[in-house]
Amino acid sequence: MKITALDLYPLTGATVDGGWPQGHEPQENLHTLLAVHTDAGLTGWGSCFTSGRLVSGAVELLWPLLKGESGVEPERVSETLRQATFWQGRGGAVEHAISGIDLALWDLMGQVCGQPVSRLLGGNYRRTIKPYGSILFDEPDVLRRRLESVVARGFRAIKLGWRPFGRRDRRFDELLVRTARQTVGPDVELMVDAGGSEQFWPHGVNWARNTARMLADYGIVWFEEPLPPDDLEGYAELTRSSPVPIAGGEVLTRRQSFLPWIERRAVDILQPDCTKNGGLTESRRIAWLAADRNIQVVPHGWNTAIGLAADLQFSAAIPVARYVEYLTPCAYIDELTAEPFRLDERGELVIPDRPGLGVRVDRERLRRFCVQAEHFE
Repeated sequence: MKITALDLYPLTGATVDGGWPQGHEPQENLHTLLAVHTDAGLTGWGSCFTSGRLVSGAVELLWPLLKGESGVEPERVSETLRQATFWQGRGGAVEHAISGIDLALWDLMGQVCGQPVSRLLGGNYRRTIKPYGSILFDEPDVLRRRLESVVARGFRAIKLGWRPFGRRDRRFDELLVRTARQTVGPDVELMVDAGGSEQFWPHGVNWARNTARMLADYGIVWFEEPLPPDDLEGYAELTRSSPVPIAGGEVLTRRQSFLPWIERRAVDILQPDCTKNGGLTESRRIAWLAADRNIQVVPHGWNTAIGLAADLQFSAAIPVARYVEYLTPCAYIDELTAEPFRLDERGELVIPDRPGLGVRVDRERLRRFCVQAEHFE
């Protein structure tokens, strides 16, 4: 089965603000879906956490290498693309595009085999998993209302992130965390994401350590990105002394970039993002390297329905998985597929067991969020 064409779908119209200082408007394009077509009439879907223009430029580079390739050899094809674009890739938009292609190839492989991707990745360790509703911090009154709405949607774990946490003073940070805990009560798990990958992040290890002590008083499950993403030694020092687990790694791409973090045990929880770090192929390799050193793995996913579907398949096949990230509310997750994701009465998601990634894109709904697709053949 050979690859014959590829379509790109930049998503606009319902983009969720990502927390950066400049903010994000609904019409901004931060995510791109792609569809890989084959001569057997099958289509595999992938997702890239990158704008359509960047993915388009990367695919223009990759397409001569991808066209005519096997549609059922995801690991070999993805690694070939990576190796062949050594001088123009090694991360960034090229790796992000390879990530989406890799997801699509696994989706195709599952369809051909009549199996969910999780089984092809090694087998199912679980049938359900707890999603944490991922939202931004805000002023206390707004935060309270937002938390109430997330709990009302059935979530039993919530991650709060980015502005204004860490941007004013310690007293205000504690007010936000106290507000969150009082709003959701003791039975809903809370995680805190400082957003240290924001440009010119001002805080260091001492701030992060003191903040972690405050978070421990409120039963926070983990403290995410409290330092700039390249501060490997700072993370290692913080992880050794923090009273709450430290999480990070969402901005890293390729398994080689994760190795120092794993070898140094620089975080308690590693967060590979399969929509930009190399896809399911790289995420699986990273996860097993981490698991062998007793480092927890939770996939990062500021996501689309295809990205979330990939995270669910990945989490089913990793024995140490415990959570998936679920951006909420998000039309690119909730309104793109023929069958929406649903939480059960325990606040868990059933992992799809249909062939491939287990979800089907509704093309009519997709047209609402993609003004103009791009075709390669």
